[in-house]
Amino acid sequence: MLKNIPEVISPDLMHAVMSMGHGDEIVLADGNFPAASNAKRLVRADGLDVCTLLEAIIQFFPIDTFVEDHAVVMATVEPEEPAPQIWEEFSQILAVEEEQIKLTPIERHAFYARARKAYAVVATSETAIYANLILKKGVVLSHQ
Repeated sequence: MLKNIPEVISPDLMHAVMSMGHGDEIVLADGNFPAASNAKRLVRADGLDVCTLLEAIIQFFPIDTFVEDHAVVMATVEPEEPAPQIWEEFSQILAVEEEQIKLTPIERHAFYARARKAYAVVATSETAIYANLILKKGVVLSHQ
């Protein structure tokens, strides 16, 4: 055990996040996402939901705000369908950053292709639909 590490962050997840470099991406995947078949590195987070993990990770994870698509969600199949409620929850959690974090929806198969290139996919037990999120890691600026 370590101090001040949220208990929902497993050693495998902490290792993955700390091993990532600038520009690497991580996928927080819902329970329906084909995580095992789309992951270079699979991290299991069974029993947890995406928002709980996002709240824990965002404390440590710098978002790359120098690119447009730093927080990517899987677009709904029907374009006229309203945005899923979970996207609002993602936005609220991501609002802790100094920079404006916006969600960028991309088509399902494009999302899968991007997930296959991600550093890691974290498989959760999230039951909400369209609750998949890709985050691009930024840099930690030194405080001189």
